[in-house]
Amino acid sequence: MSMNIRTFLAILLSFLVVFVYQYFFAKNLETGKQEQAQTETQVQPGPQQAPAPAAVPGAPAVKAPAQAPVAKAAPAARDIRVETPLYTAVFSTRGGALKSFKLKEYKATLEENSPLIEMVQVQEGSEFPLATGFTDSSVNLGADIVYEVDRKELDLTRDATPGRLVFSIAYPGQYRVEKIYTFNPDRYAFDLEVRFQNSTNAALSQNLFMKWYEELDKKGIDEEGAIAQVKDSTEREAGPKLEKKAYGPDVRWGGFENKFFIGAMIPKQPALTSASFAKDARGQVVVNLEGPKNTIPPGQAGIFNYTLYVGPKEYDRLKAEGAGLETAINVGSWMKWLAFPFLYLMQFLYKYVGNYGWVIIIITILTKIIFWPLGNKSYKSMKEMQKVQPKLTEIKERYKDDKQKMNAAVMELYKSHKINPLGGCLPVVIQIPVFIALYQLLSYAIELRHAPWIWWVQDLSAKDPYYITPIIMGATMLIQQKMSPPMGDPMQQKMMLLMPVVFTFLFLNFPSGLVIYWLFNNILSIGQQYYINKAPTA
Repeated sequence: MSMNIRTFLAILLSFLVVFVYQYFFAKNLETGKQEQAQTETQVQPGPQQAPAPAAVPGAPAVKAPAQAPVAKAAPAARDIRVETPLYTAVFSTRGGALKSFKLKEYKATLEENSPLIEMVQVQEGSEFPLATGFTDSSVNLGADIVYEVDRKELDLTRDATPGRLVFSIAYPGQYRVEKIYTFNPDRYAFDLEVRFQNSTNAALSQNLFMKWYEELDKKGIDEEGAIAQVKDSTEREAGPKLEKKAYGPDVRWGGFENKFFIGAMIPKQPALTSASFAKDARGQVVVNLEGPKNTIPPGQAGIFNYTLYVGPKEYDRLKAEGAGLETAINVGSWMKWLAFPFLYLMQFLYKYVGNYGWVIIIITILTKIIFWPLGNKSYKSMKEMQKVQPKLTEIKERYKDDKQKMNAAVMELYKSHKINPLGGCLPVVIQIPVFIALYQLLSYAIELRHAPWIWWVQDLSAKDPYYITPIIMGATMLIQQKMSPPMGDPMQQKMMLLMPVVFTFLFLNFPSGLVIYWLFNNILSIGQQYYINKAPTA
């Protein structure tokens, strides 16, 4: 049975139950009798009806009310829109949580009528991101609790000052909870202060948790999953393969990410905060942050503070939050010392060039200039190796039955011609960290998302739609192979000639920006090698 049919039958059955209940039973209810509302997992108190708080050892007993109040019907949930120049957010009074968050500066595709990026994707009936609650206490705020709110909407598009949105729910004689969001028009980050007012005559022990819910993309794209910064380590779990994990304490932040965007919850007490990754019964990713336990004396309020960042992985914006959030950009933990300086250089050059495709080419040229001396040594060594290749073949043939004598003769040949066998490899090895850093950066830099280069290449973060650049790149690799001296036996030489074909197919689906870097690096290397080969021997 399909989900739509099951849903329709469930709704129909619900209406029948309500009708039968109202017709046969509702008229006979006694005044003052408490109503119970059952959920799938737990019993929730009504807005005017709270359970007695848990007893705290050594604390005075809480005086129970003489008569339980008459339960009122829970109000219907409604949406509150928050407008800023950067995003449109929709909060729900159901849980005081985030229902929608659309980024105004980012579209889903390059199409003119493409929708804006939506940062909240949950299944119907699911809890929303930024759902909060308390553990280890008598307070039981479920996801379906409907809060009161202090305004119908908040518009910061014409006002540069911060704005607040306050959700509250009160149980007289028990407690009052407020969720106070503060927004700034020029930031993707906003603050959340949760205030718990203890109205009983006993101390209450409170432990706040906050959750981010997200449904995975059914296509399994965009590298979605849970993420958290635990001390100095960035922990990632891909959504499709996510298993239940627990981290902490000392969690600096946690949330849900894809390749270019992130929704992160940043606690103000990271040293006392733990995190967990899991999937709910619906298959959605759930990231839970749990803070320290606070004992709140009678008549006082406990305050729990978070910063929320929902937006693009722009380095400067992430860095400005001061929580190490910039490590969410997946450049590799051990390569960030090199990748981020390249990112600064990209951003600097873009101010003057205005096209990230040409910026990549300029960086390729600058990198080649820096490594030009090493490249010269490598190509000169290869040139000398090419000269002695006939003698090497002769030695291998002469001593084919005696490996020891053959190796000694080869080393003597290298010594007489002042050839370092590693001379051609060492410069390449030294450049490997640079290649890796640029590879990571050009694959994950949001600056390249939907950034055009020329003609057919309109998105440097996506593959070449016509595969022109990877095919040309493969051709340049083949030219390099032909210009290099043959190494090893004939079988190894044939295998080396297959490398351009393998790399071409490998690069077909790589981001265009990365292919452009590799292509122009090959072109410059061909030019340098040609120059060295034509230069007279000293």
